[in-house]
Amino acid sequence: MLKTFQYQAPFITECGDTLEGLTLAYRTYGQLNANADNVVWVCHALTGSADVDRWWAGLFGKGRLLDPSRQFIVCANMLGSCYGSTNPLSPNPSTGTPYYYDFPVLTNRDIMRGFELLRRHLGIRRIRCLIGGSMGGQQALEWLIEAPELFDSAYLIACNARHSPWGIAFNEAQRMAIEADSSWGQRTPGAGLKGMEAARACAMLSYRHYQTYALTQSDAEGCPPTGNFRAASYQKYQGKKLRERFHAFSYWWLSKAMDSHDVGRGRGGVEAALARIRAQVLVLGISTDILFPLAEQQLLANYIPHAHLRILHSVYGHDAFLIETDAVERFYFDCFAQTESCLFPVS
Repeated sequence: MLKTFQYQAPFITECGDTLEGLTLAYRTYGQLNANADNVVWVCHALTGSADVDRWWAGLFGKGRLLDPSRQFIVCANMLGSCYGSTNPLSPNPSTGTPYYYDFPVLTNRDIMRGFELLRRHLGIRRIRCLIGGSMGGQQALEWLIEAPELFDSAYLIACNARHSPWGIAFNEAQRMAIEADSSWGQRTPGAGLKGMEAARACAMLSYRHYQTYALTQSDAEGCPPTGNFRAASYQKYQGKKLRERFHAFSYWWLSKAMDSHDVGRGRGGVEAALARIRAQVLVLGISTDILFPLAEQQLLANYIPHAHLRILHSVYGHDAFLIETDAVERFYFDCFAQTESCLFPVS
């Protein structure tokens, strides 16, 4: 069941704006033990939700990486997202109407601070393992650095210490698509939705890989030159699918939060920031990831004191961590099975 946490005090963002309180939607699975330390916390990606058992179902079950029979699993919808947490379509207490374009600029650090407020509310003393992929991995890194004594281990997947010019350019291209929608600028919930369809189609090119499309979206040789190609239909399908479950305001604001990602900001640089991490960390990179290329995970492994790097060879690009769940799980247990940091080792 989806639960909500209400924070009633003013929340000051990293950029100095104020939210007059906030709501975080979250889900828990399993039971918190007497020591409040059997916790696995999962941070979702850009358009994910608190329903980790749905979007990462392949990792759930007895003896799996996410095992509610032994763990207390928490996944919170990030601040700014439209799956129950405070976002641009939430009512602005000052006006009683949605924030729309008046919503404050958020950073991953702000989103992480929301998670920390929820952790305290839930009475969690330690987190056995913090797991995050993509934008969720960025937020996990912020938390590992901000509260190094809180975590025993972490699993950082397809993420980076600082968002690259390449990644920012992809996000800006998507925002330009939203802004080109003639409805963008209107104070209505449906503003920018057609533009967001195009934005999502653009994003898919960074989430997948040349090989992915070659294997799954190729047309037969000699097909009529009608323009009704499988790859073209797939792009339109992905755009429409997102339109049915998301809105352009959260997409626009959260992509800005991703662009802001820089763990070294105000901490003496990336190397100094990563050196603060005390947890045992597994960093997983994906061989065909063009959005978060392997060099970025190699940097994390080089500067996090107790880090192990593994590489997933896949044709699916960045999205492989959501698709090849058996491999994602195997890397964790192969790396940590013989250590005290392991999540309840498989018998």
